[in-house]
Amino acid sequence: MCKFLSILIIMGEIKKPQDVKLFAAVMYRPGFELGAAIDALTAEYGEVEASYGPIEFSWSDYYEGEMGARLLKYYVIFKGFCDRARLPGVKIHTNEMEMRFADGARRAVNIDPGYLSADKFVLASTKDFFHRLYLGDGIFGEVTLHYRKGRYRFFSWTYTDYQDPGFLKFLEAARTAAFFAGDR
Repeated sequence: MCKFLSILIIMGEIKKPQDVKLFAAVMYRPGFELGAAIDALTAEYGEVEASYGPIEFSWSDYYEGEMGARLLKYYVIFKGFCDRARLPGVKIHTNEMEMRFADGARRAVNIDPGYLSADKFVLASTKDFFHRLYLGDGIFGEVTLHYRKGRYRFFSWTYTDYQDPGFLKFLEAARTAAFFAGDR
């Protein structure tokens, strides 16, 4: 006689994740009017809630051939919350903005969008790599930082400017205000 064992399978419940704070890093060459890029971003994504910079982008010369030397970088977080599924569309839109501000084939500005959640900081990219997941529409997502044991931690692939103590302090303050200040 066979005895059948009753196996209880517990599946995870499918649910929508918590909304996130939209972020943009705006790198630009000297002489470019930063306000024009910020105005274009706020027209689409709303008011800026917090910002950091501009600071000199001195961590890499990767962009110099296209954008020139002495680049500056400005980081913004927008008011309100949004669905993280919007990120591919935001990246496509910011790429279009870059082309509108371009000087022929040379970009005057590079806009990298992403989002901030309570546990991670994610950037969008058009480039695939082992540590990036495909989000759709030709866009990949990269967990650039994760929050653990009271601070942000980075990975071997995290760009150096996102490891900068000043930037991390800015991001930690934005995280606290957004997710733990009781104003949600």
